[in-house]
Amino acid sequence: MGTYLNPGKRNYQISINSDIYIDKSEMIMYLNSVVNTQQRFVSVSRPRRFGKSMAADMLCAYYDREADSRGLFEKRKLAQCTPIEKESGQIRWDTYLGGFDVVRIVITKFFRNSVTVDKALEKMQRLVIREYKRVYPEIELLDENDLVQTFDDIYSVENRQVVIVIDEWDAPFRERKDDKEGQKEYLDFLRDLMKDNSHVALAYMTGILPIKKYGKHSALNMFTEYSIMFPRQLAQYTGFTEGEVKDLTVKYGRDFGRMKDWYDGYTVRDIIPPDPDHQELKVSGTMPVAAKYHLYCPLSVVEATTTGVVKDYWNKTENYEALAEYIRKDYDGLKEAVALLMDGGRLEIDTSTYQNDMTTFTGRDDVLSLLIHLGYMGYDDAKSEVFIPNKEILDEFKASTKGEEWTDTFKAFDTSLKLLEATWKCDSDTVAEMVEDAHNIASNKTYHDEAALSYGIQLAYYAARKYYTTIQELDTGKGYADLVFVPAPQHAEKPLLLIELKYGKSTKAAMDQVRRQKYLDRFEHYKGNILIIGINYDRDLPNTSPEFKHHSCIIEKA
Repeated sequence: MGTYLNPGKRNYQISINSDIYIDKSEMIMYLNSVVNTQQRFVSVSRPRRFGKSMAADMLCAYYDREADSRGLFEKRKLAQCTPIEKESGQIRWDTYLGGFDVVRIVITKFFRNSVTVDKALEKMQRLVIREYKRVYPEIELLDENDLVQTFDDIYSVENRQVVIVIDEWDAPFRERKDDKEGQKEYLDFLRDLMKDNSHVALAYMTGILPIKKYGKHSALNMFTEYSIMFPRQLAQYTGFTEGEVKDLTVKYGRDFGRMKDWYDGYTVRDIIPPDPDHQELKVSGTMPVAAKYHLYCPLSVVEATTTGVVKDYWNKTENYEALAEYIRKDYDGLKEAVALLMDGGRLEIDTSTYQNDMTTFTGRDDVLSLLIHLGYMGYDDAKSEVFIPNKEILDEFKASTKGEEWTDTFKAFDTSLKLLEATWKCDSDTVAEMVEDAHNIASNKTYHDEAALSYGIQLAYYAARKYYTTIQELDTGKGYADLVFVPAPQHAEKPLLLIELKYGKSTKAAMDQVRRQKYLDRFEHYKGNILIIGINYDRDLPNTSPEFKHHSCIIEKA
């Protein structure tokens, strides 16, 4: 047994020996299905505390040709799996058991202190090759400093493939955030180590971050990503499932409801299963759908189960300052977004621009995308929405937003909530006053601009995003409604809000336009639960007038 080459089963055995062990060995069956295929490059990204290292230990124990692990795995769920039928033959649970050399590398071990990327890679290769020389002393190595060449040399003589297991693969992007050249060098090394090399039977990498993108390209484009956003076939193995947590609470006599409140919230979906003969469509009249799983943070569940104390265990591995560092970056109103999320709201975001590192942010959505991967946000991939998943993470946000710099943000959000409540109550005087205050935030240079008033209104109603989807300039068929707040499905009881803006006219003119242009026809199924809000700004009054910058409002039910 080596440290890097064929590390054996000891670490996995330690996990099995622990008081709480959840058997995730069935995931090996899926990995066996991609061995020696184009899909054999697997990159798994999920937050800390979600069992990445234990899964890597399990794979080492299974594939290691020297580990003698049959007795270990024939007792696991893996041994009960149905064989997979492929054109090349049947793949059983033990088809690849002990079938390969395994190289296990924990990248963080080589990037400590201030070591450069090239020095770290040099040391890592030297240590792995040293163990290869001990195992294969009779084979002459062409270059004892080149790991790729060493793989080739062993494969050409012994016809022995390797399973590469890399843990914490993204360490250079977390520990060397600003070393762009070093990061590129590292990615190039990994590409050369694995891509187009037939000696690799399977490559399995774990990390917090998905594979780094440079623009639209990646040096590791042969990898399939299994992320916390889209874990694909590994969804149920990404954390503890609800069923597994329920079983633990029964066994230990714990309160499942409290466990759910504190640690649930990471919702993921599997792939949509194939239905080549359309059997499900024929039987049920519907197409297959992806399985949905509620995931719980394993470390927190284990701590709460073994101690009986349900609380925030996150800070045992994460300092709240790590979260504060990112949410204080006020990109595109990020602070207002955080206030909304802490109040139980959800936000639709675009994750496509995120570059999979911890420094390249072009806007609010990039920071929120990072927080998903760090585990600070839940993500609904069907709606592309983020939310704070549970009480444990909410505690982390509370700890990270105690500074004075957050006072104005929370005050503004509270004011926005009061505006929304005044609107629901049809308190037009209060709405006019609060909208006027919001409009005053706009720059004096653009105060009289239509866009500035619209921006002021949206700012004032920011808290509405907790309950509504905001639509600007909605085409109603005979005109364009300035602002429409459509209730989210989970808040269907809320009234639809239709806001019409006027300048130097009257609130009556706003209402007349809504009626004349038949805006309400677009919202037929909301009738009886619509509030029409007409807002007028007297922009032409001189600054000597007591009515200067005055806003008026009228609210009618429809």
